Amino acid sequence: MNICIIGSGHVGLVTGACFADLGNKVICVDNDEEKIGKLQRGMMPIYEPGLEELVKRNKKEGRLYFSSGLKGGVRKSEIIFIAVGTPPRDNGEADLSYVEHVSREIALSMPSYRLIVEKSTVPVNTGEWVEHTIKVFNSRNVRFDVASNPEFLREGSAIEDFMHPDRIVIGVKSKRARDLLVELYKPLKAPIVVTDIKSAELIKHASNSFLAAKISFINAVANICDMVGADLVEVSTGMGLDKMIGKEFLNAGIGFGGSCFPKDLSAFVKIAERCGYDFGILKEVEKVNEYQKRMVVKKIEGLLWNLSKKTIGILGIAFKPDTDDIRSAPSLEIISMLKREGVRVKIYDPEAMDKAKRALAKEGISSFGKNAGIEFCKDAYAVSKDSDCLIIATEWNEFKELDFKKIKKLMRQPVIVDGRNIYDPEELQKLGFRYLGIGRR
Repeated sequence: MNICIIGSGHVGLVTGACFADLGNKVICVDNDEEKIGKLQRGMMPIYEPGLEELVKRNKKEGRLYFSSGLKGGVRKSEIIFIAVGTPPRDNGEADLSYVEHVSREIALSMPSYRLIVEKSTVPVNTGEWVEHTIKVFNSRNVRFDVASNPEFLREGSAIEDFMHPDRIVIGVKSKRARDLLVELYKPLKAPIVVTDIKSAELIKHASNSFLAAKISFINAVANICDMVGADLVEVSTGMGLDKMIGKEFLNAGIGFGGSCFPKDLSAFVKIAERCGYDFGILKEVEKVNEYQKRMVVKKIEGLLWNLSKKTIGILGIAFKPDTDDIRSAPSLEIISMLKREGVRVKIYDPEAMDKAKRALAKEGISSFGKNAGIEFCKDAYAVSKDSDCLIIATEWNEFKELDFKKIKKLMRQPVIVDGRNIYDPEELQKLGFRYLGIGRR
Protein backbone atom coordinates (compact mmCIF):
# COMPACT_ATOMS: atom_id res chain seq x y z
CA MET A 1 0.00 0.00 0.00
CA ASN A 2 0.97 3.67 -0.35
CA ILE A 3 1.17 5.27 3.08
CA CYS A 4 1.91 8.77 4.35
CA ILE A 5 3.04 9.32 7.93
CA ILE A 6 2.69 12.95 9.02
CA GLY A 7 5.09 13.61 11.88
CA SER A 8 8.54 12.03 12.06
CA GLY A 9 9.00 11.90 15.80
CA HIS A 10 9.48 8.66 17.70
CA VAL A 11 6.06 7.20 16.83
CA GLY A 12 5.95 8.41 13.24
CA LEU A 13 9.49 7.39 12.35
CA VAL A 14 9.27 3.91 13.87
CA THR A 15 5.81 3.35 12.36
CA GLY A 16 6.95 4.47 8.92
CA ALA A 17 10.10 2.37 8.93
CA CYS A 18 8.22 -0.73 10.10
CA PHE A 19 5.42 -0.34 7.54
CA ALA A 20 8.08 -0.01 4.85
CA ASP A 21 9.80 -3.15 6.10
CA LEU A 22 6.49 -4.99 5.65
CA GLY A 23 6.63 -4.13 1.94
CA ASN A 24 4.62 -0.91 1.78
CA LYS A 25 5.72 2.30 0.07
CA VAL A 26 5.95 4.93 2.82
CA ILE A 27 6.61 8.65 2.81
CA CYS A 28 7.32 10.27 6.17
CA VAL A 29 6.46 13.97 6.25
CA ASP A 30 7.62 16.56 8.78
CA ASN A 31 7.68 20.36 8.72
CA ASP A 32 11.10 20.34 10.41
CA GLU A 33 13.27 20.63 7.30
CA GLU A 34 16.49 20.12 9.27
CA LYS A 35 15.18 16.80 10.61
CA ILE A 36 14.06 15.72 7.14
CA GLY A 37 17.46 16.64 5.73
CA LYS A 38 19.20 14.48 8.31
CA LEU A 39 16.86 11.55 7.67
CA GLN A 40 17.48 11.82 3.94
CA ARG A 41 21.21 11.55 4.72
CA GLY A 42 20.63 8.54 6.97
CA MET A 43 21.08 10.41 10.27
CA MET A 44 18.69 9.52 13.11
CA PRO A 45 17.09 12.32 15.19
CA ILE A 46 16.41 9.86 18.05
CA TYR A 47 18.08 6.83 19.54
CA GLU A 48 16.09 3.62 19.24
CA PRO A 49 17.77 0.20 19.02
CA GLY A 50 17.68 -1.14 15.45
CA LEU A 51 16.01 1.93 13.95
CA GLU A 52 18.98 3.28 12.00
CA GLU A 53 19.56 -0.04 10.26
CA LEU A 54 15.82 -0.39 9.49
CA VAL A 55 15.60 3.10 7.99
CA LYS A 56 18.75 2.74 5.89
CA ARG A 57 17.70 -0.65 4.51
CA ASN A 58 14.25 0.48 3.44
CA LYS A 59 15.54 3.76 1.99
CA LYS A 60 18.05 1.80 -0.07
CA GLU A 61 15.36 -0.60 -1.30
CA GLY A 62 13.10 2.27 -2.36
CA ARG A 63 10.25 1.76 0.08
CA LEU A 64 10.90 4.63 2.54
CA TYR A 65 11.07 8.34 1.70
CA PHE A 66 11.27 11.56 3.69
CA SER A 67 9.80 14.92 2.73
CA SER A 68 8.77 18.28 4.17
CA GLY A 69 5.93 18.52 1.63
CA LEU A 70 2.64 17.42 3.16
CA LYS A 71 0.66 17.99 -0.03
CA GLY A 72 2.82 15.59 -2.05
CA GLY A 73 2.63 12.93 0.63
CA VAL A 74 -1.17 13.14 0.79
CA ARG A 75 -1.57 13.02 -2.99
CA LYS A 76 0.61 9.91 -3.34
CA SER A 77 -0.91 7.92 -0.47
CA GLU A 78 -4.27 6.28 0.14
CA ILE A 79 -3.74 5.90 3.91
CA ILE A 80 -2.55 8.90 5.91
CA PHE A 81 -1.44 8.53 9.52
CA ILE A 82 -1.41 11.61 11.76
CA ALA A 83 1.51 11.16 14.17
CA VAL A 84 2.19 14.75 15.20
CA GLY A 85 2.86 15.88 18.75
CA THR A 86 0.07 16.41 21.27
CA PRO A 87 2.03 18.13 24.07
CA PRO A 88 0.40 18.98 27.39
CA ARG A 89 -0.98 22.44 28.00
CA ASP A 90 -0.34 24.18 31.31
CA ASN A 91 -3.65 22.82 32.65
CA GLY A 92 -2.79 19.22 31.71
CA GLU A 93 -5.03 18.99 28.64
CA ALA A 94 -3.54 17.83 25.33
CA ASP A 95 -2.68 20.55 22.84
CA LEU A 96 -4.37 19.46 19.61
CA SER A 97 -3.44 22.46 17.49
CA TYR A 98 -0.99 20.40 15.39
CA VAL A 99 -3.67 17.78 14.76
CA GLU A 100 -6.12 20.49 13.65
CA HIS A 101 -3.57 22.12 11.35
CA VAL A 102 -2.65 18.84 9.69
CA SER A 103 -6.32 17.88 9.27
CA ARG A 104 -6.97 21.15 7.45
CA GLU A 105 -3.96 20.65 5.15
CA ILE A 106 -5.03 17.10 4.36
CA ALA A 107 -8.49 18.35 3.36
CA LEU A 108 -6.95 20.88 0.97
CA SER A 109 -4.63 18.28 -0.60
CA MET A 110 -6.81 15.18 -1.14
CA PRO A 111 -7.25 14.37 -4.86
CA SER A 112 -9.45 11.31 -4.23
CA TYR A 113 -10.59 8.98 -1.43
CA ARG A 114 -8.28 8.97 1.57
CA LEU A 115 -8.31 7.16 4.91
CA ILE A 116 -7.05 9.50 7.65
CA VAL A 117 -5.88 7.65 10.75
CA GLU A 118 -5.19 9.10 14.20
CA LYS A 119 -1.89 7.60 15.37
CA SER A 120 -1.04 10.27 17.91
CA THR A 121 -2.43 9.82 21.41
CA VAL A 122 -5.49 12.06 21.47
CA PRO A 123 -8.45 12.61 23.81
CA VAL A 124 -11.75 10.91 23.10
CA ASN A 125 -13.87 12.84 20.56
CA THR A 126 -10.80 14.02 18.64
CA GLY A 127 -11.86 11.85 15.71
CA GLU A 128 -15.09 13.82 15.45
CA TRP A 129 -13.13 17.09 15.33
CA VAL A 130 -10.75 15.72 12.69
CA GLU A 131 -13.74 14.66 10.58
CA HIS A 132 -15.45 18.03 11.10
CA THR A 133 -12.29 19.96 10.14
CA ILE A 134 -11.76 17.95 6.97
CA LYS A 135 -15.41 18.39 5.96
CA VAL A 136 -15.18 22.17 6.43
CA PHE A 137 -12.09 22.53 4.23
CA ASN A 138 -12.93 19.73 1.77
CA SER A 139 -14.31 22.12 -0.83
CA ARG A 140 -14.31 19.54 -3.64
CA ASN A 141 -16.29 17.02 -1.55
CA VAL A 142 -13.68 14.30 -1.90
CA ARG A 143 -14.72 11.11 -0.10
CA PHE A 144 -12.74 10.17 2.99
CA ASP A 145 -12.85 8.18 6.23
CA VAL A 146 -11.39 8.90 9.65
CA ALA A 147 -10.11 6.10 11.89
CA SER A 148 -8.26 5.69 15.18
CA ASN A 149 -5.27 3.37 15.47
CA PRO A 150 -3.49 4.12 18.78
CA GLU A 151 0.14 3.11 19.13
CA PHE A 152 1.53 0.94 21.94
CA LEU A 153 5.24 1.35 21.29
CA ARG A 154 7.62 1.38 24.23
CA GLU A 155 10.75 3.43 23.72
CA GLY A 156 13.75 1.12 23.70
CA SER A 157 11.74 -1.77 22.24
CA ALA A 158 9.55 0.06 19.72
CA ILE A 159 10.45 -2.03 16.67
CA GLU A 160 9.84 -5.29 18.52
CA ASP A 161 6.55 -3.89 19.84
CA PHE A 162 5.43 -2.91 16.33
CA MET A 163 6.39 -6.19 14.70
CA HIS A 164 5.10 -8.43 17.51
CA PRO A 165 2.21 -6.54 19.14
CA ASP A 166 -0.05 -7.89 21.88
CA ARG A 167 -2.96 -6.46 19.93
CA ILE A 168 -3.79 -3.95 17.21
CA VAL A 169 -6.63 -1.55 17.97
CA ILE A 170 -8.54 0.09 15.14
CA GLY A 171 -11.55 2.35 15.58
CA VAL A 172 -13.61 2.84 12.41
CA LYS A 173 -17.00 3.98 11.11
CA SER A 174 -17.04 2.30 7.70
CA LYS A 175 -16.37 -1.14 6.25
CA ARG A 176 -13.96 0.37 3.72
CA ALA A 177 -11.79 1.83 6.49
CA ARG A 178 -11.93 -1.41 8.44
CA ASP A 179 -10.93 -3.54 5.44
CA LEU A 180 -8.01 -1.26 4.55
CA LEU A 181 -6.53 -1.32 8.06
CA VAL A 182 -7.09 -5.04 8.56
CA GLU A 183 -5.33 -5.71 5.25
CA LEU A 184 -2.48 -3.35 6.17
CA TYR A 185 -1.82 -5.12 9.47
CA LYS A 186 -2.45 -8.65 8.17
CA PRO A 187 1.28 -9.54 7.83
CA LEU A 188 1.78 -9.10 11.58
CA LYS A 189 -0.61 -11.98 12.38
CA ALA A 190 -1.66 -10.28 15.62
CA PRO A 191 -5.08 -10.05 17.32
CA ILE A 192 -7.02 -7.10 15.89
CA VAL A 193 -9.56 -5.31 18.06
CA VAL A 194 -12.08 -3.52 15.83
CA THR A 195 -14.22 -0.95 17.60
CA ASP A 196 -15.75 2.48 17.19
CA ILE A 197 -13.47 5.50 17.10
CA LYS A 198 -14.28 6.81 20.58
CA SER A 199 -13.61 3.44 22.19
CA ALA A 200 -10.26 3.16 20.39
CA GLU A 201 -9.27 6.62 21.61
CA LEU A 202 -10.19 5.67 25.18
CA ILE A 203 -8.32 2.35 25.04
CA LYS A 204 -5.03 4.20 24.66
CA HIS A 205 -5.52 6.60 27.58
CA ALA A 206 -7.01 3.90 29.77
CA SER A 207 -4.11 1.52 29.06
CA ASN A 208 -1.35 4.02 29.82
CA SER A 209 -3.14 5.32 32.91
CA PHE A 210 -3.62 1.80 34.25
CA LEU A 211 0.08 1.01 33.82
CA ALA A 212 1.03 4.28 35.50
CA ALA A 213 -1.29 3.37 38.38
CA LYS A 214 0.42 -0.02 38.69
CA ILE A 215 3.83 1.68 38.93
CA SER A 216 2.66 4.16 41.55
CA PHE A 217 0.99 1.36 43.51
CA ILE A 218 4.20 -0.66 43.76
CA ASN A 219 6.14 2.51 44.62
CA ALA A 220 3.71 3.15 47.48
CA VAL A 221 4.18 -0.46 48.63
CA ALA A 222 7.96 0.06 48.48
CA ASN A 223 7.66 3.05 50.79
CA ILE A 224 5.79 0.89 53.29
CA CYS A 225 8.50 -1.78 52.95
CA ASP A 226 11.06 0.89 53.92
CA MET A 227 9.04 1.75 57.01
CA VAL A 228 8.48 -1.81 58.28
CA GLY A 229 11.71 -3.49 57.14
CA ALA A 230 10.25 -5.72 54.41
CA ASP A 231 11.90 -6.34 51.02
CA LEU A 232 10.02 -4.95 48.04
CA VAL A 233 11.63 -7.39 45.59
CA GLU A 234 10.28 -10.34 47.55
CA VAL A 235 6.88 -8.67 47.89
CA SER A 236 6.59 -7.86 44.18
CA THR A 237 7.76 -11.36 43.21
CA GLY A 238 5.05 -12.87 45.38
CA MET A 239 2.46 -10.55 43.85
CA GLY A 240 3.58 -10.95 40.26
CA LEU A 241 3.26 -14.74 40.22
CA ASP A 242 -0.51 -14.25 40.44
CA LYS A 243 -1.62 -14.41 36.80
CA MET A 244 -4.37 -11.88 37.49
CA ILE A 245 -1.70 -9.36 38.57
CA GLY A 246 1.35 -10.24 36.47
CA LYS A 247 4.97 -9.31 37.11
CA GLU A 248 5.21 -6.50 34.53
CA PHE A 249 5.41 -2.94 35.90
CA LEU A 250 5.99 -4.10 39.47
CA ASN A 251 9.52 -2.70 39.72
CA ALA A 252 9.70 0.11 42.26
CA GLY A 253 11.88 3.14 41.60
CA ILE A 254 12.14 6.90 41.49
CA GLY A 255 8.98 7.33 39.43
CA PHE A 256 7.92 7.14 35.81
CA GLY A 257 8.70 9.68 33.13
CA GLY A 258 8.86 9.90 29.36
CA SER A 259 6.56 11.36 26.76
CA CYS A 260 3.56 9.12 27.45
CA PHE A 261 2.66 8.27 31.04
CA PRO A 262 2.85 11.74 32.64
CA LYS A 263 1.15 13.43 29.68
CA ASP A 264 -1.52 10.80 29.13
CA LEU A 265 -2.30 10.57 32.84
CA SER A 266 -2.91 14.32 33.11
CA ALA A 267 -4.91 14.32 29.89
CA PHE A 268 -7.15 11.46 31.10
CA VAL A 269 -7.84 13.32 34.35
CA LYS A 270 -8.90 16.35 32.29
CA ILE A 271 -11.00 14.21 29.95
CA ALA A 272 -12.85 12.87 32.98
CA GLU A 273 -13.32 16.38 34.41
CA ARG A 274 -14.89 17.54 31.15
CA CYS A 275 -17.34 14.67 31.43
CA GLY A 276 -18.16 15.64 35.00
CA TYR A 277 -16.22 12.82 36.69
CA ASP A 278 -13.52 13.30 39.33
CA PHE A 279 -10.90 10.64 38.54
CA GLY A 280 -9.42 10.74 42.03
CA ILE A 281 -7.47 7.50 41.65
CA LEU A 282 -5.35 8.96 38.87
CA LYS A 283 -4.72 12.15 40.85
CA GLU A 284 -3.23 9.98 43.61
CA VAL A 285 -1.10 8.19 41.00
CA GLU A 286 0.38 11.58 40.05
CA LYS A 287 0.99 12.46 43.71
CA VAL A 288 2.86 9.22 44.41
CA ASN A 289 5.00 9.73 41.31
CA GLU A 290 6.00 13.21 42.41
CA TYR A 291 6.71 12.00 45.94
CA GLN A 292 9.18 9.38 44.69
CA LYS A 293 11.56 12.07 43.44
CA ARG A 294 11.47 14.00 46.71
CA MET A 295 11.89 10.76 48.61
CA VAL A 296 15.20 10.03 46.86
CA VAL A 297 16.63 13.37 47.95
CA LYS A 298 15.46 12.66 51.52
CA LYS A 299 17.25 9.30 51.41
CA ILE A 300 20.48 10.98 50.34
CA GLU A 301 20.16 13.58 53.06
CA GLY A 302 19.69 10.81 55.61
CA LEU A 303 22.92 9.19 54.44
CA LEU A 304 25.08 12.31 54.06
CA TRP A 305 23.62 14.58 56.78
CA ASN A 306 24.06 18.00 55.12
CA LEU A 307 23.86 18.18 51.33
CA SER A 308 25.45 21.58 50.81
CA LYS A 309 28.85 21.36 49.09
CA LYS A 310 28.61 17.59 48.72
CA THR A 311 29.33 15.94 45.34
CA ILE A 312 26.69 13.56 44.05
CA GLY A 313 26.95 11.46 40.92
CA ILE A 314 23.94 10.67 38.73
CA LEU A 315 24.14 7.52 36.62
CA GLY A 316 21.47 7.76 33.95
CA ILE A 317 19.47 10.73 32.68
CA ALA A 318 17.08 9.14 30.17
CA PHE A 319 13.72 8.20 31.68
CA LYS A 320 14.41 4.55 30.81
CA PRO A 321 17.25 2.53 29.24
CA ASP A 322 17.76 2.09 25.48
CA THR A 323 16.50 5.58 24.65
CA ASP A 324 17.85 9.12 24.70
CA ASP A 325 14.45 10.54 25.67
CA ILE A 326 14.62 12.80 28.72
CA ARG A 327 11.08 14.16 28.61
CA SER A 328 9.70 14.22 32.17
CA ALA A 329 12.70 12.17 33.28
CA PRO A 330 12.79 11.93 37.11
CA SER A 331 16.56 12.47 37.00
CA LEU A 332 16.17 16.08 35.81
CA GLU A 333 13.91 17.03 38.69
CA ILE A 334 16.23 15.31 41.17
CA ILE A 335 19.16 17.28 39.74
CA SER A 336 17.21 20.53 40.17
CA MET A 337 16.39 19.68 43.80
CA LEU A 338 20.03 18.83 44.53
CA LYS A 339 21.24 22.05 42.93
CA ARG A 340 18.89 24.05 45.16
CA GLU A 341 20.59 22.40 48.14
CA GLY A 342 24.02 23.53 46.97
CA VAL A 343 25.14 20.13 45.68
CA ARG A 344 27.80 19.69 43.01
CA VAL A 345 26.38 17.22 40.47
CA LYS A 346 28.28 14.87 38.16
CA ILE A 347 26.35 13.18 35.34
CA TYR A 348 26.75 10.32 32.89
CA ASP A 349 24.30 8.64 30.50
CA PRO A 350 25.22 6.42 27.52
CA GLU A 351 22.88 8.20 25.07
CA ALA A 352 21.16 11.25 26.59
CA MET A 353 24.04 13.60 27.43
CA ASP A 354 23.44 16.13 24.64
CA LYS A 355 19.71 16.34 25.30
CA ALA A 356 20.36 16.73 29.04
CA LYS A 357 22.69 19.65 28.39
CA ARG A 358 20.06 21.35 26.24
CA ALA A 359 17.36 20.74 28.85
CA LEU A 360 19.48 22.18 31.65
CA ALA A 361 20.42 25.15 29.46
CA LYS A 362 16.71 25.98 29.16
CA GLU A 363 16.64 26.23 32.96
CA GLY A 364 19.38 28.84 32.83
CA ILE A 365 22.40 26.58 33.33
CA SER A 366 24.66 27.48 30.43
CA SER A 367 28.10 26.40 31.66
CA PHE A 368 29.25 22.96 32.71
CA GLY A 369 32.43 21.66 34.29
CA LYS A 370 34.22 21.15 37.59
CA ASN A 371 33.76 24.76 38.64
CA ALA A 372 30.24 25.20 37.29
CA GLY A 373 28.36 22.96 39.70
CA ILE A 374 27.28 20.46 37.03
CA GLU A 375 29.84 18.26 35.32
CA PHE A 376 29.16 15.87 32.45
CA CYS A 377 31.52 12.90 32.59
CA LYS A 378 32.80 10.36 30.08
CA ASP A 379 31.73 7.27 32.03
CA ALA A 380 30.48 5.95 35.37
CA TYR A 381 33.99 5.84 36.83
CA ALA A 382 34.58 9.51 36.10
CA VAL A 383 31.27 10.25 37.84
CA SER A 384 32.36 8.20 40.86
CA LYS A 385 35.66 10.02 41.37
CA ASP A 386 35.45 12.13 44.57
CA SER A 387 31.66 11.70 44.81
CA ASP A 388 29.99 11.43 48.19
CA CYS A 389 27.08 9.43 46.76
CA LEU A 390 25.98 7.74 43.53
CA ILE A 391 22.35 7.72 42.42
CA ILE A 392 21.24 5.09 39.92
CA ALA A 393 18.54 6.93 37.98
CA THR A 394 18.32 4.76 34.83
CA GLU A 395 18.81 1.00 34.67
CA TRP A 396 21.20 0.85 31.71
CA ASN A 397 22.80 -2.58 31.35
CA GLU A 398 26.32 -1.16 31.55
CA PHE A 399 25.58 0.04 35.09
CA LYS A 400 24.83 -3.54 36.09
CA GLU A 401 28.37 -4.60 35.16
CA LEU A 402 30.45 -1.97 36.95
CA ASP A 403 33.64 -2.77 38.89
CA PHE A 404 32.52 -1.74 42.36
CA LYS A 405 35.89 -2.37 43.96
CA LYS A 406 37.27 0.28 41.63
CA ILE A 407 34.31 2.58 42.26
CA LYS A 408 34.75 2.31 46.05
CA LYS A 409 38.35 3.47 45.73
CA LEU A 410 37.32 6.40 43.54
CA MET A 411 34.52 7.71 45.75
CA ARG A 412 34.98 10.09 48.65
CA GLN A 413 32.24 8.24 50.53
CA PRO A 414 31.06 4.75 49.41
CA VAL A 415 27.34 5.56 49.33
CA ILE A 416 24.88 4.29 46.71
CA VAL A 417 21.19 5.13 46.36
CA ASP A 418 19.86 2.58 43.90
CA GLY A 419 16.84 4.31 42.39
CA ARG A 420 16.06 1.34 40.13
CA ASN A 421 16.86 -1.62 42.42
CA ILE A 422 19.36 -3.15 39.99
CA TYR A 423 21.90 -4.28 42.60
CA ASP A 424 22.03 -6.90 45.33
CA PRO A 425 22.16 -5.00 48.65
CA GLU A 426 24.15 -7.72 50.42
CA GLU A 427 26.87 -7.81 47.76
CA LEU A 428 27.43 -4.05 47.88
CA GLN A 429 27.30 -3.97 51.66
CA LYS A 430 29.96 -6.73 51.81
CA LEU A 431 32.18 -4.50 49.66
CA GLY A 432 31.80 -1.74 52.24
CA PHE A 433 29.13 0.42 50.60
CA ARG A 434 26.31 2.11 52.42
CA TYR A 435 23.43 1.07 50.19
CA LEU A 436 19.83 2.19 50.00
CA GLY A 437 17.39 0.87 47.40
CA ILE A 438 13.69 1.53 46.98
CA GLY A 439 11.90 -0.65 49.51
CA ARG A 440 14.94 -2.92 49.90
CA ARG A 441 15.94 -4.54 53.16
